[in-house]
Amino acid sequence: MFRIISLALWVLSSLALFIFVLQPVGADVQLVVAGLTIAFLFVITRFDGKGLLRYIALATASIIVLRYAYWRTTSTLPPIDDLLSFIPGIALYVSEMFCIVMFFISVFVVADPIERETPALPADEDLPTVDVFVPSYNESAEILSLTLSAAAAMDYPRDKFKVYLLDDGGTDQKRNSNDPETAAAAQRRGAELKALCADLGVLYLTRALNNHAKAGNLNAGLERTSGDLIAVFDADHAPERRFLRETVGFFGKDPDLFLVQTPHFFANPDPVERNLGTYATMPSENEMFYTMIQKGLDRWNASFFCGSAAVLRREALEEVGGFSGITITEDCETALELHSRGWNSVYVDKPLITGLQPESFTSFIGQRSRWCRGMIQILILKNPLFKQGLTLAQRISYLSSCLFWMFPFVRATFLVAPLLFILFNLKIFNASAEDFLAYTVTYLVASEILRNYLYGRMRWPWISELYEYVQSVFLVRAIVSVLLNPRKPTFNVTDKGMSLTQRQLSSLAWPFFAIFAGLSMVLAVAIYRYQTEPALGDLILITGAWNILNLVIAGAALGIVTEQPTDVEGISLPVARKAELDLGTQTLPVLVRQMSSGRALIEVGKGSVTSLRPGDYGRLLLIDPPADVIIPSIPAFVGKPVNHDLRSYLIDLEPEAQHYAAVSTLLLSDLDLARQIRSDRQHRRNYILASLSLVRWAIVSPFAAVSALLSSRPEGGRISRRRRQVQADKATIATKAA
Repeated sequence: MFRIISLALWVLSSLALFIFVLQPVGADVQLVVAGLTIAFLFVITRFDGKGLLRYIALATASIIVLRYAYWRTTSTLPPIDDLLSFIPGIALYVSEMFCIVMFFISVFVVADPIERETPALPADEDLPTVDVFVPSYNESAEILSLTLSAAAAMDYPRDKFKVYLLDDGGTDQKRNSNDPETAAAAQRRGAELKALCADLGVLYLTRALNNHAKAGNLNAGLERTSGDLIAVFDADHAPERRFLRETVGFFGKDPDLFLVQTPHFFANPDPVERNLGTYATMPSENEMFYTMIQKGLDRWNASFFCGSAAVLRREALEEVGGFSGITITEDCETALELHSRGWNSVYVDKPLITGLQPESFTSFIGQRSRWCRGMIQILILKNPLFKQGLTLAQRISYLSSCLFWMFPFVRATFLVAPLLFILFNLKIFNASAEDFLAYTVTYLVASEILRNYLYGRMRWPWISELYEYVQSVFLVRAIVSVLLNPRKPTFNVTDKGMSLTQRQLSSLAWPFFAIFAGLSMVLAVAIYRYQTEPALGDLILITGAWNILNLVIAGAALGIVTEQPTDVEGISLPVARKAELDLGTQTLPVLVRQMSSGRALIEVGKGSVTSLRPGDYGRLLLIDPPADVIIPSIPAFVGKPVNHDLRSYLIDLEPEAQHYAAVSTLLLSDLDLARQIRSDRQHRRNYILASLSLVRWAIVSPFAAVSALLSSRPEGGRISRRRRQVQADKATIATKAA
């Protein structure tokens, strides 16, 4: 009876809302109603509520969105007899309706996100066995050393898990290549990594052919192992010591569980964060997905495998023939197949690994192009709407994840639309200034209030627009290529672990200069037409303001493609670990404040008397290491002091394979401090301050980009491993000492 009453109330409320949306009113009445609705929405979104309050906020915003959609459909389309205006007008209308559909799909997905608690584990002897896979293609031994040693040091019974390096860079195909350089490089790599694995106590596996990229590599590992569960870490994703303790327990609670996915947490900024200087204070771009969207998907049993930082059940993978490899996003494709077979997934919103993001803008675009093409492949080849076995909620959830990547077409349409009137006088959006204010502006305001309410802690105002704009310039072509040939895209590995040694324009910067120059010219035309054609003043004001917004975003984007130098190499994390620095003549108690595999920031104890000098040789030793991990001291050279009281120093580390257990323990035995910094960045940004930041970037960035253009060297000369510089420094020190 209760369910019948609830359904009846839902139907009646939906009918009432539908009738209200269809009421024809004038612009003045619409403005008053929308204004009051926005005021109510603004008030209730001041409370970070859940449950009923959250649903009220979503319903309130939906009223204004639906009112706009109805008005836009019935009152603004250009006449069909004016084809020059009608065709682009329909393109703009379709883009806007797509945004509205995505609005409602997104609201559905995140309406009631799940918070998971870590379940208790059984006794050690009853724990399932785990095979840990670290697939690799072209990553350096240094990057792999940290990931493999961290994986081998995880807190789990030693006889219950094995760590495997799955090396796709040393396959028979590559070692026997007709290209002598390729063959020699593969043979050297294979020998180096076999020795590394032996030193670290992990197992080395490769295969004959490089078929099906990462999915094929993982499947080759499946065929040669037998653990109950499979943990997957990308080559640059080093796990926290408690990773398995935090994830394996879920499999004991649900025999139909195939996946426990955790967030990807990054120790370095992506090019947008680094070049705009936002990494230390602003939530990272991926945090909205991992902190909100995946938890929303989890509510509908639709959180999916993200390729790393996850544990999967072997039985489930074997049921579908292993990891799927038809598309180049094998992770989401595999999850889709298993969800359609009735298997379940769980998402745990607790960062338990740390990894690397692409350092250069070129690598960033290459990575996003692969994600985009792969998700469009899934949409075409395995459309979730028609996939048998999925629930309706799962279909909507997967559709949301696939359709999101159509944003480049929408962004391109919104970029071009105002130009059509300003330059060619095409009236593709028929509305007076009063109607535009009453419907369009109120719709935009309500949407932004709701977006800030749902995602404001994880995504500041205007940041999505920037990320989507810089990607759209290149992803439109990527989408078209998939639409023309869905099976053509191939898997490309993203370059990571590089450092940028000078300020330099990206090699992909030229389209952004051209767009900025073009929008500036259009603004000049709009100003001229506003002064000389007063009868069109309202339309010129509307399209001119739209073009100015596009120009501001384009100006800020020039700062993103102006690469800023960085001295950070590999994974570097804040830590607070007690250690000792043995200098031979004295041993100093120190506190390690920041750590990477090649460098550490240490703080000497207040009571210690020391005269550390740059170039002094010593060994760094962790105090109170875990009982089950052998921790040798790490060779180190003292660098420069970083404060005036000579208590804080940078030290350059020289770890060999046997030292990486110490490095990974110092870095990754506990990520609580890194998680706290991530949490501290997740706060809402005042909309006015965010807008001022955007304008500042738009003003400053073009000048910085031109300056970099005039002073830059070729891009290839600016990327180098910091280790090479460290080795050069050591050689200099040794020469001076001699």
